[in-house]
Amino acid sequence: MKRKREMEKRSELRSAIEELSMLAKVQPGDNLDAAHIPTKPFLHVCTLILQVLDKIGPTMAVLRQDIHQNIQRLEILCESDPTKYSNLIEILKKEDSEGNARKGASCSRAFLWLTRSIDFMVALLQRLVKDTGQNMELAVEESYNITLKPWHGWISSAALKVFLHSCFLCNNFFLRFYRL
Repeated sequence: MKRKREMEKRSELRSAIEELSMLAKVQPGDNLDAAHIPTKPFLHVCTLILQVLDKIGPTMAVLRQDIHQNIQRLEILCESDPTKYSNLIEILKKEDSEGNARKGASCSRAFLWLTRSIDFMVALLQRLVKDTGQNMELAVEESYNITLKPWHGWISSAALKVFLHSCFLCNNFFLRFYRL
């Protein structure tokens, strides 16, 4: 039974990765009418990040809560009109036309921070897979510096330092991670 659940989780992850790998990259100035980023697969990948953060432990609670709130914000709008908002680009265009895209509680900002969180998680996992013996603090710090630090102020950077001091050994992380 446990093996079946593990296989189902792997196939879910593989399915989400396959769907996201087919996405077109959107660059500033591109024609947004031709772009398509499916909302549900994107949010599914974001929930996988929550599972990884749960395995890391309570030191990631603030980041986890922030990601969870951003997911909820997008889910609520998506559920209000699933057909219209099945494409994240439609959400971004709606908020832009209303002048709400830059507001703190907007779905546009939620999307922005979720993509940054994905970038951070990818960078962290790539570092840890490349060198399984790497110090967790160093892996987190290097991943943070290249992905999130340019967008954070001093408070967030100080919070990271608290996290880094409470990190555990990398091997403990891998034991927890492989139980996903």
